[in-house]
Amino acid sequence: MSNKELLSRLYEVVQPYRGKLLIAMVAAFLVASLNGAQAWLVKPLLDKIFFEKNLSYLNILPFALMLIFIVKGFFYGLNYFMLQTVGQKVILIMRTRLFNHVCNQPLSFFHNTTTGDLISRVMADIMMLQAALSTVVIGLLRDFFQVIILLVVIFTMNWKLALISLIFIPMASVPIVKFGKIFRRLSVTIQEETANTSSMMHESITGAPVVKAFGMEEYETSRFRRQVTKLYDVLMEKASYYRFQHPLMEGIGGFGIVMIIWFGGKAVITGESTPGTFFSFLTALFMIYEPIKGVSKVNVTIQDGLAAAGRVFTLLDVKPDIRDKDNATALAPFRKSIDFNTIHFRYTEESEVIKGINLSVKAGEVLAIVGPSGSGKSTLTNLLPRFFDIQEGSIEIDGVDIRDVTLNSLRNQIGIVTQQTILFNDTIRNNIAYGDDETSEDDIRQAAANANALDFIEKLPKGFDTNIGESGVKLSGGERQRLCIARAILKNAPILILDEATSSLDTESERKVQNALENLMKDRTTLVIAHRLSTIKDADRIIVIKDGGIVEEGSHDTLLAQNGEYEKLYNMQ
Repeated sequence: MSNKELLSRLYEVVQPYRGKLLIAMVAAFLVASLNGAQAWLVKPLLDKIFFEKNLSYLNILPFALMLIFIVKGFFYGLNYFMLQTVGQKVILIMRTRLFNHVCNQPLSFFHNTTTGDLISRVMADIMMLQAALSTVVIGLLRDFFQVIILLVVIFTMNWKLALISLIFIPMASVPIVKFGKIFRRLSVTIQEETANTSSMMHESITGAPVVKAFGMEEYETSRFRRQVTKLYDVLMEKASYYRFQHPLMEGIGGFGIVMIIWFGGKAVITGESTPGTFFSFLTALFMIYEPIKGVSKVNVTIQDGLAAAGRVFTLLDVKPDIRDKDNATALAPFRKSIDFNTIHFRYTEESEVIKGINLSVKAGEVLAIVGPSGSGKSTLTNLLPRFFDIQEGSIEIDGVDIRDVTLNSLRNQIGIVTQQTILFNDTIRNNIAYGDDETSEDDIRQAAANANALDFIEKLPKGFDTNIGESGVKLSGGERQRLCIARAILKNAPILILDEATSSLDTESERKVQNALENLMKDRTTLVIAHRLSTIKDADRIIVIKDGGIVEEGSHDTLLAQNGEYEKLYNMQ
């Protein structure tokens, strides 16, 4: 992404706040003007007070200078506050926008993107973008005003010396441009390695039980050390370039000041200029040199910000593969049937996972789906809520293709309980209600009771107000699963998907969860993926999937009598 495109998109971000930015610009202009006034006052301070010993100037000029300092301080504070207001607002909006964009991506996006990379873009990259936008880019505008005004001052005082000083300004710009390209490249690498570091930390922390079970603390530490060493090496490369840039800028500036002192001193000695004029000129020149030298310092931050902006906008440009059609309508309440019409699905071009399945599920029916690992059971049920989209065929609910309805209206009619319990670092109440602030306490309690969760919840010191920790780590596996079931019961969706919801539980927990599932399945159309075949004996119908296709179909007893795939699976258990 080119600098021109990045700056154009950054302008779109700050454009709603142009009023506050205008105030910041006006304040910056006034600060620069008052800096020029300070430099100008050096001449009468020296000539009138110290050389001519004029008492009236002594009674006026110091107080005028103090007033300038006070007024300048006020406008400097106003400039800073407005820039911070805009900058922090940009962070708020961009982080929210980016997080919302990530949340709306399909599951395939999360399969191909690391958690650390996403966290790095939402947090670190946007922080860098804000720094470049408010404290640097607009700060450069303030410095630009200061340079222009002070140039007017020095040309007014001594145009010959001013021309000499102008020679060194283009010289100072050369290293800024050259080093800027290097810093931009290194900034991208640093942000990528930071994302890799965050991802590795996330894996090691969330996988702590496995790390400890295998005694791999030293291995993980070594792996992490190698990663942070990569980050360290890039940071040191950046520091080494900065080490050369800074003395180069100081050398150019120092040479310019020496030349001015030599020519200016000669003019004072020969009587062409007064000491007050020269020192006033020199003061203004120092004030010009500081912002020009500062450009080399903030150039690093600018390049960091532009690199971060590129990463942020690249992520924002990723279009979700699964989204509503332009003319999508709301799905009417489910009443009749779910139909899979010769559907084909593949994750990649090389491997077809679902191969021409035809299946009809009637309203109120309990359909069990069994088969060996990797046969396509979970994939089939993931296609119904459009976690993935089929390549061929159609899936219809009451005769309406699910690709023709809005995702919200489709998913609002589907409840899901999976083997992997997904809970949040929040209270039990908020996990059951999950986003529905209008849910009554009675409804939450009833859902918990139906999920056989009320007994253990009420034994906790804070009951429903108990915080369950990250992923529900403070609860047992069976307790976590029952909370997920309570959440599904409260959602009250007419279609239910149970994906091996009891396979990872012990016998006692499985019994309690199975009872909760039976309560959940009442009066619902249910698709059950079963690992333990004993749990689906009473299903209305069972289908056996193998290699992406349905190979057997019928009741438990009928399938056993066929002496086929189902009997093999049953006998294995």
